[in-house]
Amino acid sequence: MSVLEKISQILNRIMIIFAGICLAAMILMTCMNIFSRLFWSPLKGTYELMGYFGALVTAFALSYTQLKKAHIAVDVLVNQFSQKTQLILQGFNCLICTVFFSIAGWQISTLAKTLWQTGEVTETLRIIYYPFTYGVALGCCLLALVLMVEFLKMVFHSKGAH
Repeated sequence: MSVLEKISQILNRIMIIFAGICLAAMILMTCMNIFSRLFWSPLKGTYELMGYFGALVTAFALSYTQLKKAHIAVDVLVNQFSQKTQLILQGFNCLICTVFFSIAGWQISTLAKTLWQTGEVTETLRIIYYPFTYGVALGCCLLALVLMVEFLKMVFHSKGAH
């Protein structure tokens, strides 16, 4: 399982770098758009690109955020339970989320394949956007991998404790 965990960590480092690049591109585009409005007209397609890059930033950062345990969690009720119950609930949550994000990644990649086959392009810039859709699918699948590794660690850790 440590091999799976290392693969997950390496992929997450790569994805968070791409997320940072997309975020930097969004910042540059915003600044350029503001500057161009002062002297000329706004840049064409900024709205489109911001949406697509925003989707990539979010998708690419999901699994890294899960690794760092930085997602918001409201655990007022769960904290009242015993440690064993909390562990069971956490494991169940990881399992359900693994299934959910696996299905989401699969369905989004199916949509991306359809977009690729039909040749869909953006309205303003006429850019193909199936790569962005595949990026979101990849982000969902990587989050599923991280959640699966967490679930397996819980299962094997609890079996080793008995």
